[in-house]
Amino acid sequence: MRSKYLLSLGLLFAVAENLTMQEGCPVGFKTKKKNCLDEDECSYIPSICGKNTQCFNTVGSYYCRCEAGFSTDIKELVNFTQETRATCKDINECLNADCGVNAQCKNTEGSFYCTCKEGYSNGHENMTFTTGQGVECIDRNECEDPGYCGPNAQCHNIPGDSYCICTPGFTLKTGETNFTGNYLGCESVCVLDPSICGTGECQISKDGYECVCKSGFTNYGLQQSKCAELNCDTFITSESPSFEAFLMAIDDLLSKVTKMDIHTTSKTFHLVESMLKMIGPILSKNQTRSSSAKTEVEFLVERGPSPPQGSFLMSTEGVLFASNWDTATGNEYLGFTTTALLSYKGLEELLLPYFNHIETQKNQTFKINSKVVTVAVSNKDTAQLEKPVNLTFSHLKRGNEEHTCVFWDVDLGAWSTRGCTTVYSSDVETLCSCSHLSSFAVLMALYNIGDVYELQVISRVGLTLSLVCLLVCIITFLSVRSIQSTRTTIHLHLSISLFIAYFIFLVGISRTENPVGCAVVAGILHYFFLASFCWMCLEGVQLFRMVVLVFHTTLRNIHMFGVGYGLPAVIVVVSASVNASGYGTENYCWLKLKDGFIWSFYGPVCVIIIVNVIFFLITIWKLAEKFSTLNPDLDNLRKIKAFVVTAIAQLCVLGIMWVFGCFQFDQNSLAISYIFSVLGSLQGVREEYVKFFSCKHAPLKRKYSEFSSNQSKPQVNN
Repeated sequence: MRSKYLLSLGLLFAVAENLTMQEGCPVGFKTKKKNCLDEDECSYIPSICGKNTQCFNTVGSYYCRCEAGFSTDIKELVNFTQETRATCKDINECLNADCGVNAQCKNTEGSFYCTCKEGYSNGHENMTFTTGQGVECIDRNECEDPGYCGPNAQCHNIPGDSYCICTPGFTLKTGETNFTGNYLGCESVCVLDPSICGTGECQISKDGYECVCKSGFTNYGLQQSKCAELNCDTFITSESPSFEAFLMAIDDLLSKVTKMDIHTTSKTFHLVESMLKMIGPILSKNQTRSSSAKTEVEFLVERGPSPPQGSFLMSTEGVLFASNWDTATGNEYLGFTTTALLSYKGLEELLLPYFNHIETQKNQTFKINSKVVTVAVSNKDTAQLEKPVNLTFSHLKRGNEEHTCVFWDVDLGAWSTRGCTTVYSSDVETLCSCSHLSSFAVLMALYNIGDVYELQVISRVGLTLSLVCLLVCIITFLSVRSIQSTRTTIHLHLSISLFIAYFIFLVGISRTENPVGCAVVAGILHYFFLASFCWMCLEGVQLFRMVVLVFHTTLRNIHMFGVGYGLPAVIVVVSASVNASGYGTENYCWLKLKDGFIWSFYGPVCVIIIVNVIFFLITIWKLAEKFSTLNPDLDNLRKIKAFVVTAIAQLCVLGIMWVFGCFQFDQNSLAISYIFSVLGSLQGVREEYVKFFSCKHAPLKRKYSEFSSNQSKPQVNN
């Protein structure tokens, strides 16, 4: 028993001694065999530093660092301990990583990688890479795979993409013209539409399909037209039955469509070209011209034992075609050579904008700016001419814009510049030279012109200054009872209308994200700017009455409010009812120029300006008479100065400088835009103009009402 007691006592002393030694070791150390040894905090499980970290042990301490690809959530903190409570978060390397052209960056936890964009490849088995490896993404030509589009289809590779088009004579069940991959499949038009040739037999040819007519039937040489029963009576009644029928058929076709898609456009041009080649040989005259509601055509026919020589010139309205007979004849002469030029009337409005295969600059789009024409000759091989042909197009819209010569590429299903060059272009016409024959037109380059920075600064600074001055005017007119009158009432509501219009303009003119909200902003601006002009008109009327009339110079409030607020409301309501979609454009929350909707604002404004100009001239004339009699001792120079100051004040008050705003409809009116921006944005400080000039030139303390008095006794301000 005694031995057990002694053993327990010894263990107790040992533990006590150990505790005593630990308490004596500093933080970061532990006791071992009565010695203080460094404690490895990095061996703790779980890690003392946390997730995505590295622990570094030091003598008596430790520190943590984030693993590569991570950083602390405390700015500029690299080393930390558990006490700092820092955590390591993933760094988005893609914010600064440059993967190169046609590549995209993908961020992962603790790292990142680069991949080529869709349609591009780096040429390696490993599709991912990082910066600094010298890897480039180049266009992947899917067309190298023979089975990419499937049978009866052609593959077209473009940078970063590719598409398939059915070969002539084949089409898709869906009616689409372009597709990707072979999952759709092109089928024969003869199978999809068994009635395409009528009573004839449909056969696939290199040009698509052709209708082979049975005996007693004909399609008049138009290989892709239905076969009809041959009626010889038509040849007796008309020398060229197909000619009139051809024009009627084209008119009928164009009158039934509102917009022409790729398939309709290609089919129409091909059909017209085939018919022109067929009709030429049956014409007896050397020159034939005809015009219909939708087309205008000219034929030239030369017959003889040998091919014709020399050059020829053809024309329709707005188009001039120049070539030579060698080009029109080709390598095979059948005893005659024909050439035809057909221009379409209004077709440029029906064609959809298929310009995606034309190289464009930033913010550049195209619009057809000429008649569309189709040219056809006897020569069967016009894909690559030895001598180019020339076409001169008159512009539908005159201007100094850039113009490009194009033709309709049936294979691409779009307008193309291949083989066509622009020899010269002026503001009225463009000369094109092309090495093949097809359907041609001239495209006008349009640019989405951005805002001029200086105009933005002028407008915003000027409008802000106007808002401050207008607010001061409103407070003054409301609070100072001694100046209450008809004129100050007009000034008050003019200031309120301008203040609201300018404020809405500043905060909402560019908020086009929400079409409905943008239309509401445009409607509010329409109303309050019209209201401002109506109050300006009332001010002109009041000034006129004060100068010309001696008595009864006041206007009733109900009449003023009816004109100032009622008339603009009627105009806006009628405008919105007629064309609600006219409010809000792609760039600004204002009235659209399309269909002349902008004139629902500028129309009333111009009327008000004309009225104010009349009042201005009469008022200035009366003021001139007053100046000559009111102060007869005033020298001529001072009279002229006072007269000029008063005229300038009248111009500002009546808002006549807004006439500059009517001419800001195109990019050539930049100077007018500067004038309008300066004068219009400072409309709210016109009273300051008067004060400034009055200090410099002549006393204007009595202002306008003074001149409504007689010559001997000034009338008290109204």
